Amino acid sequence: MSSVKQKQCIMIISGEASGDIHGSKLVKSMRRKNKNLFLCGIGGSALKKEGVRILFEAEKISVVGMTEVIPKLISILKGLILTKRILKSLRPDLLILIDFPDFNINVAATAKKLNIPVLYYISPQIWAWRSGRVKKIKKRVDHVAVILPFEEKYYKKHNVPVTFVGHPLLDKTNVYNSKDKIMKVGDTPVIGLVPGSRDGEVTRHLPIMLDTASIIQERIKKAKFNISVAPTVKEELVEDILKENKQIQNVKIVTGSIDTFLRKCVFVIAVSGTVTLETAISGVPMLIIYKMSWLSYVVARLLIKGVKYVGLVNLVAGKSLVPEMLQSEAEPEKIADKVLEMMKNKNKIDKLKNDLLDVRKKLGDAGASDRVAEIAIHMMRF
Repeated sequence: MSSVKQKQCIMIISGEASGDIHGSKLVKSMRRKNKNLFLCGIGGSALKKEGVRILFEAEKISVVGMTEVIPKLISILKGLILTKRILKSLRPDLLILIDFPDFNINVAATAKKLNIPVLYYISPQIWAWRSGRVKKIKKRVDHVAVILPFEEKYYKKHNVPVTFVGHPLLDKTNVYNSKDKIMKVGDTPVIGLVPGSRDGEVTRHLPIMLDTASIIQERIKKAKFNISVAPTVKEELVEDILKENKQIQNVKIVTGSIDTFLRKCVFVIAVSGTVTLETAISGVPMLIIYKMSWLSYVVARLLIKGVKYVGLVNLVAGKSLVPEMLQSEAEPEKIADKVLEMMKNKNKIDKLKNDLLDVRKKLGDAGASDRVAEIAIHMMRF
């Protein structure tokens, strides 16, 4: 790679599907500002499409929860060893870390020893749990670019260089601009099922969602259900789970853009995650569910402090806008009852649509990727 070093070199690490997408937009913005860049690192198809040389596939190290780490532990260790070895040999002009905290904060320590500037984009949720990590970030990271409005205040309180850049979801041009464009509940409502962006999440949540859909369909005969399949999920997995649930009718598997998917829904049942913000931006009423292994859940409850909500939409709103049904609450009968109760209350649904669009306003202005690109270009050594 010695000939490559003549160009300015950036190493970028993203271990999650959403980070891969946001990272690809950042790369595109950086290339517009500086065409003389070489980028490599860990990521997925989106970063690869933007010309980033993928040294290690993100899907090999992507996990959710505590116990879910164990099967991928060897791959994670291999990824760490490889990343640190490349950092030492390549000495990039900048290291960009995207979310994926346990892995990335570890890598940041090596970069700091090598005097490589570190930009952390999309902060780990240290304000919710394991807050002690802010001390490591302060020592190892040169600048943090945050995408949630309350995160800036948190980092400033701990004297960490930080910039609120707005949420990258707002860079999409086809999100709703007003409540008038949102689908209305009719005689044949389309309800969206969003079971997650990883195979493990889909395996846990889709059967629950399909059983819920069957109950709803008994009450609303003409109801239709669309299942969103993330690009990181095997479509065959969704098809197999659907075959096992033969009771439900009028169900369709949908691939492709999530915002296009949301346009056709009057209501969404979604797992907790970034998708709840995407749904809020689109002004679509929703209900949030999530299940993990009981060990992971118990450990998480012990570690999470001072946070009332799990769903990002509720965290940004600063109040409970949409129901969160977690663990034992995430049962088909309970979920179906809550969905039907919400859908039948037109006044409540209309108010929720307005509240969700207000959440969008709190997320800042479009152009997050360009703002982070400016920070990145400024941080590189010349």
